[in-house]
Amino acid sequence: MSAVTYQHAECVYPGADAPAVDDLNLEIGDGEFMVLVGPSGCGKSTSLRMLAGLEEVAFGTIHIGDRDVTNLPPKDRDIAMVFQNYALYPHMSVAENMAFALKMAGVSKAERMVRVKEAAALLDLEDYLDRKPKALSGGQRQRVAMGRAIVRQPQVFCMDEPLSNLDAKLRVSTRTQIAALQQRLGITTVYVTHDQVEAMTMGDRVAVLKDGLLQQVDTPLALYDKPANLFVAGFIGSPAMNLLSAKTAGDGTATVDGFAIPIDREAAARSTGDITLGVRPESWRLAADGEDGYPVTVAVVEELGADAFLYATPTEPAADASGGELLRQVVARVDARMSLTKGEVVRLTTTADKVHVFDTTTGARLTP
Repeated sequence: MSAVTYQHAECVYPGADAPAVDDLNLEIGDGEFMVLVGPSGCGKSTSLRMLAGLEEVAFGTIHIGDRDVTNLPPKDRDIAMVFQNYALYPHMSVAENMAFALKMAGVSKAERMVRVKEAAALLDLEDYLDRKPKALSGGQRQRVAMGRAIVRQPQVFCMDEPLSNLDAKLRVSTRTQIAALQQRLGITTVYVTHDQVEAMTMGDRVAVLKDGLLQQVDTPLALYDKPANLFVAGFIGSPAMNLLSAKTAGDGTATVDGFAIPIDREAAARSTGDITLGVRPESWRLAADGEDGYPVTVAVVEELGADAFLYATPTEPAADASGGELLRQVVARVDARMSLTKGEVVRLTTTADKVHVFDTTTGARLTP
């Protein structure tokens, strides 16, 4: 068994006012691909480094399988780390880089070569084993770093933003390769990224962190469909969910800038103060002629071939605290062949089952 369990785990950096990771409780199943995601400084890399033994656990415990590894040195935890910067030895060949950890562990040369060739076959590196890292592309170097981890046959893979140095197109292809490889190997993997699209496409489950606190952990679709709070709602999804300040009207609707938007009646009954409505871009539609809707002014239409995204501003902008206009943006997915011009006023509408309702003060989800 190589399940990973964080129990009330906490990490505090010297001189810090607050823990970098605070009371983390997280269970990662045997063979699961768990992605830790969040903005810079949220504690995701620190959580991974605590598991790897690179950061001290101030409170709580971390288990790998049945073993308490909280105070074990990194070399005794049976984990393999894949870093952002590859960390390859420039004077060694690909084969030597991949086999180095095994050599240090006293594995025989014959066994080392068997494992290296197996990993090279998995990673399509068989033609590059004699090359030095400087003769490889960024994607190939990252695969070598993956191979170095694979040959160790660890209980857990720890991956800290391994694709950050790759260009956009290569990141897309490499992340699918990593996900497929992990599924094939069946090794428990903890993967850190700040890219929520990467998290959504790779993880069996995704853990969202903010300010050292775990906000929600669930499958990618569950996070998208039922975000637990305003932070998760705004963070997960690209383009991001539209978040609109509103007031409940008491009749199954909420008013935004004076216009009614339908909401779930149960959510409306739970609200006791200001609420925030969340609407995904694909949940809007353009109102038909004569149909009421939320008026917005077209700013930009982003053409993406099969899809198009309308970026617009409310026709009646809200006022900020100083009395000036508060600039806001509304994003809607529209027909790619629809002709919309800058400055045109259109009306957006939706249905109650597609509107997420949150308490503005606490950020908590009110929609069932």
